[in-house]
Amino acid sequence: MSTDQIILFTLFGAVFGMLLWGRFRYDLVAFTALMIGVILGAVPTKDAFSGFGHPATIIVALVLVVSAGLVRSGAVQLITSTLVDSSRKLGAHIAIMGAIGGVLSAFMNNVAALALLMPVDIQTAKKAGRSPGLSLMPLSFATILGGMATLIGTPPNIIIASIREETLGEPFKMFDFAPVGGITAIVGLLFVALIGWRLIPTPEGKSASASLESYTDYLAELTVPEGSKQIGKRVSELYEIAEKSDVAILGLIRDGKRRYGTAKNATLQSHDILVMEAAPEALDEFRTALKLNFSDTKREEILSAANDGLVKIEVVATETSRITGKTAESIGLSWRQRTVLMGLSRKGKAVKSQMRKTVIQAGDILLLLAPQDAANDVVEWLDCLPLADRGVAVTANSKVWLAIGLFASAVALASFGLVYLPIALGLVVVIYVLAKIVPLSELYTHIEWPVVVLLGSMIPLGAALETSGGTELIAGALVSLTEGLAPWMILTVLMIVTMTLSDVLNNTATTIVAAPVGIQMAQSLGVSADPFLMAVAVAASSAFLTPIGHKNNTLILGPGGYSFGDYWRIGLPLEILVVAVSIPAILVFWPL
Repeated sequence: MSTDQIILFTLFGAVFGMLLWGRFRYDLVAFTALMIGVILGAVPTKDAFSGFGHPATIIVALVLVVSAGLVRSGAVQLITSTLVDSSRKLGAHIAIMGAIGGVLSAFMNNVAALALLMPVDIQTAKKAGRSPGLSLMPLSFATILGGMATLIGTPPNIIIASIREETLGEPFKMFDFAPVGGITAIVGLLFVALIGWRLIPTPEGKSASASLESYTDYLAELTVPEGSKQIGKRVSELYEIAEKSDVAILGLIRDGKRRYGTAKNATLQSHDILVMEAAPEALDEFRTALKLNFSDTKREEILSAANDGLVKIEVVATETSRITGKTAESIGLSWRQRTVLMGLSRKGKAVKSQMRKTVIQAGDILLLLAPQDAANDVVEWLDCLPLADRGVAVTANSKVWLAIGLFASAVALASFGLVYLPIALGLVVVIYVLAKIVPLSELYTHIEWPVVVLLGSMIPLGAALETSGGTELIAGALVSLTEGLAPWMILTVLMIVTMTLSDVLNNTATTIVAAPVGIQMAQSLGVSADPFLMAVAVAASSAFLTPIGHKNNTLILGPGGYSFGDYWRIGLPLEILVVAVSIPAILVFWPL
């Protein structure tokens, strides 16, 4: 091996290892690897940032903005309100929700599609009196499957189309993935709706979010007695001891009047009431330390009135949430947003102590107590996914069909090759902003920047690996290992290897490495590269075995009350089915 090959293989090994470890976010890992590759000379300096202007990166960013426009216009709400009914049997509900999710994810980012439908599914489960865990995993898998059907449905398809254009001179078109991806998605959805949900070991009627309900009773009040040493202090001076006792001070009541936003700067007087949230043991520890009194029964009405200005919100932390990887205390949730973390559920189990000092992970459910008039702002600031309708304003209904029509026109123009896809999507974004379907102030907030950085960093590394002959070495090794097998069997091996990597690694990183390897294998065998690229496309999107293989699986981890080992029960037979269906479909529609 050459020096460049050794450096690049080492970098890719380190990237995959760090992604598996999960200690650092994937975008930071990829960007660091890129910088090291440039410094060591394995990646040409002139190509260092070429990935950020790559069509695949641009398309992914634009699709996210277009997805937001379809949501804000009310298009998705129109579909779900028309088709979803809590009185349906579970199998029928899963089939309908899965079909909606599959169709949506074919034309918008599949993570966004799940984020839109997950609150609807959870509320439907509550109305039906069953566990959301019985339908959330099928919904997640359906949105993953639906993304296989079109070019813009999932990042792996976008990357593969771009790699084909660079290598073979022409990209895949919008619906070139449909014959294989569409058939695979339909069969997968039928399996999930008819059989798969029965394999989920979630107790009936129990949900992870239900475990947080006990936190709602922990609102309490303590009175500052006459002669107290706390008189004359500012409320903010009590925050440190409150944090040590795991108590959250919500506000202050003086002369029957509530004070929330300005409470921290208020100077304590005798008979002031401190409104707080805490477990009974923590509350008693705090009361004893400051020598405060429990309020008498006459003040119960005042406390109840104080609570009217607050609202509880359940949200799920995502990989990109502000609080993920941090604590509620470290981001200043209480003093910045006047919001308190009341409850925390992780993998279906409640965390009942030191919540505000617990490092939040993606998939955790947070129960927040926030000022009623600022609840939506708090959710936006945290960038978390709400588990119930929070009354987000959408544009006028008259813009629903404008939003749908613009997007449909862009897809049609790109499909017939009349307009280059990034240009078509770019025009849609421009018109969405001009028509105020997407407010200019929110334009960049809808772009998932960690994914953009990941793509922008991995694309130059992947190109360097191919230029150095690294992908040829990998392809040669796989061909040698499968020597004597029929080409379709070698295709199957490539698919299984790619699928296995995608179950534990980011599917974008997997695709960037696997697609060039597939092309090299096809060239070594003297057959068409297209079936190998299609195999990689399907396999890279088939991450069903673990909660870390795909962001959708991570999102449902907490709300569904799943454990790490629950996914393979339905995911393993689904992956076997995907291989069994897609290989024959590839050979029919993309012959060797």
